[in-house]
Amino acid sequence: MLDTISFSQKQRLAYIDFSLLFKGVIYRQDVINRFEVGLSAATRDLNIYKELAPDNLHYDARERRYFQTPQFKPVFEHDAQRTLTKLANDISDGFDAIGDIHFPVESPSSLNVPDIFIVARLVQAILNNKAVNVIYTSLSSGSGSRELVPHAIVDNGLRWHVRAFDRKTQSFRDFVLTRISKVTLKEAPEQHEQAQADAEWQRLIPLQLVPHPKNIEHKTAIEMDYGMENSQLLIQVRAAMAGYLLRRWNVDCTERGTLKGAEYQLWLQNRFTLNNVDNLAIAPGYIT
Repeated sequence: MLDTISFSQKQRLAYIDFSLLFKGVIYRQDVINRFEVGLSAATRDLNIYKELAPDNLHYDARERRYFQTPQFKPVFEHDAQRTLTKLANDISDGFDAIGDIHFPVESPSSLNVPDIFIVARLVQAILNNKAVNVIYTSLSSGSGSRELVPHAIVDNGLRWHVRAFDRKTQSFRDFVLTRISKVTLKEAPEQHEQAQADAEWQRLIPLQLVPHPKNIEHKTAIEMDYGMENSQLLIQVRAAMAGYLLRRWNVDCTERGTLKGAEYQLWLQNRFTLNNVDNLAIAPGYIT
C-alpha cells in the first residue's frame, strides 16, 4: 500500500509512526500543526495508518488521542544511529517528529565547522572531475598554494578531511577542511591522479577486534557494546581509514595487547592485517 501513496502522505504516515514509537502517543492536532493540513486530511492519514498497522495504535475517546499498543511494530525503518544523530542536532529529514518533539539527547562538541563555500567548491570538483588549487595551512610548512585532485570527503570522527592526490608530493593524502582557505577549480586530472589509482582508498582490510585480554574484567559488556559474535567483531575498512577508526575506538594495536588503561577496551587480534598500510602513526601502540 505504501507504494501507491504520494510522497507527502508517506511523510505524514512516517511522522505518525515515529511519534508512536518514541512518544507512545499522538494527537490528530499534531498532524494538523506539523503539516498544515485540515482536520479531514489528518483523520484520513490516521485511518490509512490504522489500515497499514491495525495493531499499532488504539484511540482513547476520553483523552482524544491515539496510544501505542503493546503489539506495536514500526511500519517505517528508523535507523538508531541516524535517529540519534538527528535528535542530537535537531535535524529532521521530513520522515520523523524531530523539531516539534524535543528529546534529551546531547553530543560532544566538535572542532571548528568547515566553511560551507570551501566544501561546496571541493564537491563541485569531485562531481565534475576537476583538479583544484587551494591555499592550505599545514603544521609543518605553514600556508601555501597546493594543487590537489579531490575524490572524497571524509569524516574521521573528530574532524572533516578531503581525500585527494597531492601534486606536490605525488601521493594521495588527507587534507583537513578547516585548514583550506581558498579553492579554485582547474583542469581535468590525469588518470593516475584519480580515485581508482588511490590504492589505500580502494583496498579493504579486515579488522578482527576482541575485548582487551588484560584491561577488561567483564568482557560480555564489551561484546554487547559492539554487537560481537563469538566474542569478536569482524569489520572491513578502507586501508586509508584504518588508523582513524583504530584511534577513535582506542584499539590496542600492540602485538600482545600490552597497553594499560581503562580507555583500551579493544585489542586488534589480527595485527598482521596492518602490514603495508600507510599512516598508522595514530593507531594506538602500533609500531612497524
